[in-house]
Amino acid sequence: MDARDPELNKELSATLQARKDLGAEYESELVDSFMEKVAERVDSRVEQRVRRELAQQQTSFARSDRRPIGPPQHGARFARYGFAGFTLIAAIPLSAISATQAGPTGLFVTWAGIVGVNVAQVFSSVHSGPRGKKEKDDRA
Repeated sequence: MDARDPELNKELSATLQARKDLGAEYESELVDSFMEKVAERVDSRVEQRVRRELAQQQTSFARSDRRPIGPPQHGARFARYGFAGFTLIAAIPLSAISATQAGPTGLFVTWAGIVGVNVAQVFSSVHSGPRGKKEKDDRA
């Protein structure tokens, strides 16, 4: 609903003019009447938007086997391998520090953390991947 809606501007002007003509004793009735008209207009606009969104979702769902829903993920493969490479590079000084400070136990805990971070990253990328991919693989 646009703030410059000419029909609502006319309704508001008519309501204000009626208040001038009828006096303050009818003010609450006039305001209620105007607010009902505004509420009807808002309801109709909301219904239009909901219908439009549902139609877009149904269209996207129908096309899901042809194109993924959501923005394209450029470099997703690089990000996955880049993260693994970064953790391996970071593992060198972390291993040295943990081995000198805590011995084999510290080294084991460090590598368990590195493996855990990488496993968590893989699971998060698997669960946030494009929808409908498994269905396509099953059809092939």
